[in-house]
Amino acid sequence: MDDAEQVFAPRRIGGIAFVVLLHVAIIFALVNGLGAQMVQVLRQPLEAKIIEPARLPPPEAPPPPPPQLVVPSPVFIPPPVIQIAQPPPPVPVIAAVTRVKPSTPAPAPSPTVQKTAAGLDPNQSCAPPEYPEEAEDLEQTGVSVLQFLIDKDGHVAGSRIESSSGYASLDNAALRALGACKFKPAVGADGSPQESWTSIRYVWQLN
Repeated sequence: MDDAEQVFAPRRIGGIAFVVLLHVAIIFALVNGLGAQMVQVLRQPLEAKIIEPARLPPPEAPPPPPPQLVVPSPVFIPPPVIQIAQPPPPVPVIAAVTRVKPSTPAPAPSPTVQKTAAGLDPNQSCAPPEYPEEAEDLEQTGVSVLQFLIDKDGHVAGSRIESSSGYASLDNAALRALGACKFKPAVGADGSPQESWTSIRYVWQLN
């Protein structure tokens, strides 16, 4: 090593040491200064502020509905009444004048019709009712009054007991026998046969 390098070595070491000390001092000053500032900041009273949320604008009102169009009802115009003049009726023409009244024909005399009621046909045979055996043994007697509905052809269309003999066996026997007979229908005022009721009285007696 030459003399120049031996002279500059202590100076270089001293310069480096100075720079290091300078940085240390700067760092110390910065640390102490920042710490004091932080303490001062913490010592100051804290202020709390309530931040109100931003108010939204009120909702817009819906637009009004469109106006309704009122369609006027059609005006009824009655059809014109057209009257057609009718020609006057023709005037009858008198061809001749006479003072003789025309003869009025006399009404024809209406035929006299005698109304008749329905009844048994005498031209037809009719078997009399048979005496019920039990009623005959018990010597039962009486009078059965029966009614028959005779149609226009003389047939029995219905029957009923008007007055009982007192014994049902006698009444039923009379209904069966007389209901099988042939009848003459009733005749009305116009001379035509008509449906009607007729009564028959049958006497039950022992010989």
